[in-house]
Amino acid sequence: MLALRSVLARALAARPPAPQVQVCSSFATGPRQYDGTFYEFRTYCLKPSKMNEFQENIKKNIHLRTAHSELVGYWSQEFGGRMNKVLHIWKYDNFAHRTEVRKAVAKDKEWQEQFLIPNLPLIDKQECEINYLVPWCKIEKPPKEGVYELVTFQMKPGGPAVWGDAFQKAVKVHVALGYAKLIGVFHSEYGVLNRVHVLWWNESLDSRAAGRHQAHEDPRVVAAVRESANFLVSQQNMHLIPASFSPLK
Repeated sequence: MLALRSVLARALAARPPAPQVQVCSSFATGPRQYDGTFYEFRTYCLKPSKMNEFQENIKKNIHLRTAHSELVGYWSQEFGGRMNKVLHIWKYDNFAHRTEVRKAVAKDKEWQEQFLIPNLPLIDKQECEINYLVPWCKIEKPPKEGVYELVTFQMKPGGPAVWGDAFQKAVKVHVALGYAKLIGVFHSEYGVLNRVHVLWWNESLDSRAAGRHQAHEDPRVVAAVRESANFLVSQQNMHLIPASFSPLK
């Protein structure tokens, strides 16, 4: 018996180690692990009496800032929350890229002296949020100039693994009706978590209103929205007007 145990021990010792199995989750961060591109949402709340002054200054000097990184869009809020607010979205290849850009902007004397320093007293509040595009969406361009709606959904904790499929179905049934164009769907990475921003383009506010009435009567939309609402905490929207220099018009 001792001899048999000795033989078995030697055999096990000589056996090559079992290959390691790589475990990953299909939910985790998905394509973000391979594509580092993200979008920075910057929101400035301005002093009411200084809104026009700020807008004229940014229009005159925005080329100094876009020399450093890509501006996706720039809008002022018309209604749907706090007034005298502007939203601008910037695209970065990864976090190292953003760090390089921020350092370069800090050293850009022309930008600092002509825009930043004169306009800091005009700003009442600043907010910054980092977002990724969801894997099933890419940023689209509108067919012509129009108006925008940013709808923000606060979902239950757990991330897309919990509510992603239902949310995607709800967005896509609206897209299928064709009354509005989907520009992009963004999921928060830094800021308030489990937050999703959906950016829509409409030809006009009246065409949006007509489309919404149509959607409310469509049983496919009603069913998909009802399913997604099971994971919803709150939602809000804003009507946005693009600036003359905004790439998304």
